[in-house]
Amino acid sequence: MNPQELKSILSEGLLSFPLTDFDAAGDFRADTYAKRLEWLAPYGASALFAAGGTGEFFSLEASEYSEIIKVAVDTCRGEVPILAGTGGSTRQAIAYAQEAERLGAAGVLLLPHYLTEASQEGLVAHVEQVCKSVDFGVVVYNRNVCRLNADSLEKLTDRCPNLIGFKDGVGDIESMVSIRRRLGERLTYLGGLPTAEVYAAAYKALGVPVYSSAVFNFIPKTAMDFYRAIAAEDHETVGKIIDDFFLPYLDIRNRCEGYGVSIVKAGAKLVGRDAGPVRAPLTDLLPNEMEELDALIKKLGAQ
Repeated sequence: MNPQELKSILSEGLLSFPLTDFDAAGDFRADTYAKRLEWLAPYGASALFAAGGTGEFFSLEASEYSEIIKVAVDTCRGEVPILAGTGGSTRQAIAYAQEAERLGAAGVLLLPHYLTEASQEGLVAHVEQVCKSVDFGVVVYNRNVCRLNADSLEKLTDRCPNLIGFKDGVGDIESMVSIRRRLGERLTYLGGLPTAEVYAAAYKALGVPVYSSAVFNFIPKTAMDFYRAIAAEDHETVGKIIDDFFLPYLDIRNRCEGYGVSIVKAGAKLVGRDAGPVRAPLTDLLPNEMEELDALIKKLGAQ
């Protein structure tokens, strides 16, 4: 799949980040991970991001990363494209991106570099070096310490033909409008704020109709129903699902730092698709929070 073909795929539909399966000791479980992908693939996501943020990329060893991407690519071949997460230092991000390309992924999502702040010039150099290290498509994730402005993205699109996507996890409307107007159709634009469904209607109005869904991991039918309601501007259905599920869900998620991943793993466990515990420094939901989440899921009905 060349970068422009990947760009076309990412320009419509729902995207998601499969959880990474760990056993009770915190070690990667390839067998249940493959079963998870087999379960999710037919629901209709346009692409899946293996070893992404919800997949706890930040906690993985290099050998685990290779195994995760290989299992994802082999399991979903011919059904749904796999993009791999990459990130960390520039050299680490390059190594992971090249490994993902070797293993047959369709592209990579470049997650923010680790810890240190950087100038726009430094961010451009970082993204450019990653893009030029591979031939397949690269989507850059605008979040935390990696916040690219329109000038920087324009430089990058001029220099890097395989930079095909911009995923926004910041929520700065002025910046998003500036980028969307400046770059036009040169990039595909993805909504990437945590629990993106809450922002989906607003981002669609900005010209960003595509987003990634974490809850697809445990309520895939509802996630697809919500996406279709957003696409059809079915405000009644959108409002009902937000009121009945997403707002009380956010109330649980916002109680503890890191629960953005933990609550998704909890949801998967509650629907019989246990992905094991989160790895430190994340922490799992408390028993009473599990009960609250279980009640929310049961109100939605069969998935």
